[in-house]
Order: sequence, then structure tokens, then C-alpha cells
Amino acid sequence: MFLGLAPGVVAGLVPWLITGWRTSAVAHWLSAVGWLLLAVGVAVLFEAFARFVIEGVGTPAPAAPTEMLVVGGLYRYVRNPMYVAVAAVILGQAAVLGRWVLVGYALAFGLTVWSFVHWYEEPTLKRQFGPAYDDYLATVPGWWPRRPRPRPNSVRGPR
Repeated sequence: MFLGLAPGVVAGLVPWLITGWRTSAVAHWLSAVGWLLLAVGVAVLFEAFARFVIEGVGTPAPAAPTEMLVVGGLYRYVRNPMYVAVAAVILGQAAVLGRWVLVGYALAFGLTVWSFVHWYEEPTLKRQFGPAYDDYLATVPGWWPRRPRPRPNSVRGPR
């Protein structure tokens, strides 16, 4: 239910209310990039939600939070794949529809979720998971996916 509600409203209902799905003239290559962003964003969103259920034994919904810190799957490469995926969906819609207003909306969404993560989510996860979350913060980037760095506290064995 939360999957349909939160991302569905932010990446579906609001863009529809803003644009009515009306298009402007769009280059074919831009439309293709948009469809790719949409497809990847939706796939990432489903994988990230499933990871919360399987690995975290909970959901992203505040009413049923995870019992375990989720660090597998796409969470090995970026701490916030759901937010990144929703932004990709919004930007994909902007490209497909040729509507710059959705780029502005994506930027507003990004600022809003960055603020939420910085001032609420990360402090809450630090309190809940302690040093495990501190280690996660030190090794996995928040917003731009990349290969994980070695853990700062890990001991390397002989080569």
C-alpha cells in the first residue's frame, strides 16, 4: 500500500496534476532517454522496496519500519535508492513529455528529500542502529551511486 501511496503520489499524481500528461515537442533521443529513466527508476523502486521487506524485515512506511539495517542490493551503492529512483521517474517524465516544469518539480523534490534525510532520517537511523549505521555512512554515498569503498575499520588480510 505504501509503495502505491508515497511514490505513486509524488511521481505519478503530482506530475499528472502539473502537466495533465500534455506533451510539448520532444526530440526522439530525449524521449528515448526519458523512457529509459522511467524504466530504470521504476525497477529500482521495486527492488528497493522488496529489499526492505526481505532484508530489513519491515517496510519503508513509518508505521512498519525495518528491524534490520538494509545495506544489501542497491543499498550497497547508494544509501537512498528510493529517492534517487523517484527523482529519475520525474526527470524521465520531464524528458518524455518535454515539460521543463517537471525538472523544477524534480529539483524541489530533491531539496525536500535531502532536507528530510539530513535532519530526520539519518539522525533517527543513527539512534536506531548506532555504529553499524555510522560505518554505513562512511562507506556508501548518499545520493550518487558508486562502488562501495572498503570499510574504514576493516582489517585487510594478506594478499
